[in-house]
Amino acid sequence: MTHRRCCLFRFEKLDVWHKAIEFSDVVYRESRTFPSDERFGLTSQVRRSAVSVAANIAEGSGRATDRDFARFVGIAYGSLMESISHLEVARRQTFLDEDN
Repeated sequence: MTHRRCCLFRFEKLDVWHKAIEFSDVVYRESRTFPSDERFGLTSQVRRSAVSVAANIAEGSGRATDRDFARFVGIAYGSLMESISHLEVARRQTFLDEDN
């Protein structure tokens, strides 16, 4: 895991948020190899859905109730599933190899 700065916000204390940020890092790194004609297609979609995971965890952590937070965690999970689907398409199109 990367170096963590002092926590200013509640979400920065959550391991799941840090893992979501790391997931975004991996998606950005791996999607750099996608064909340039996918820049506004699959590359953009997979990056946006990956970033959305951490963003929804962060946004939910700022809500007043645990119920609201849980709703945003559910949305984050949906974004993760969307990312996995996009990555499967990328794999099938041979933009990613089996190891990635």
